[in-house]
Amino acid sequence: MKFHFLTIFPEYFGVLDLGIMGRAVKEGRFEVNVVNIRDYSTDKHHKTDDYPYGGGAGMVMTPDPIVRATEATDPEHKALRIYLSPKGEPFRQSMAKELAGEEELLFLCGGYEGVDERALELAYDREISIGDYVLTGGELPALVVMNAVSRYLDGVLGSPESTVEESFSSGLLEYPQYTRPQVYRGLSVPEVLISGNHAEVDAWRARKSLEITRERRPDLLDK
Repeated sequence: MKFHFLTIFPEYFGVLDLGIMGRAVKEGRFEVNVVNIRDYSTDKHHKTDDYPYGGGAGMVMTPDPIVRATEATDPEHKALRIYLSPKGEPFRQSMAKELAGEEELLFLCGGYEGVDERALELAYDREISIGDYVLTGGELPALVVMNAVSRYLDGVLGSPESTVEESFSSGLLEYPQYTRPQVYRGLSVPEVLISGNHAEVDAWRARKSLEITRERRPDLLDK
């Protein structure tokens, strides 16, 4: 898979040199292409924003640099083009799994007060939100979506089972996890986890997932 990021702050994507994602890129599990939208501005100062029609606070990203950058990056429209926005459809684990089936994903990372709607109408397929809050730009949401999606790609995670039993994969939140030492500051690992009885361990984990979901995210049980 190939991930394209269109941004006016390419420095954000230096984090892709780190950790599991960095290792996956080095091993060729997926490709990353970061494009600076300013390079496609015809303004002598590489300006990419202007005042909004109708008035209002802040600036709006102009359509031409975005459309030009998008068409240059994905001239045959092979990628699914996604704009990260608070008014997009909510991002869910099921969507991450769905997007992992694409050959290429192209993310538009907006900024300021938003993006001229015509750029979206002309060049973008989908609008996605990572939550009901507003950030200063789309770079962090794009990285969040990429991280969640890439975990479904072959070889990115050390264990293929890692995506099976985690929160939201079953529709419930994940059960508690423990490791050594067996006793830490007076708190012990639950006996069932060291019993060696796998059926009881599975039952305990299922029960805990249900309890935690009921306590913290009852809305998931309605689904």
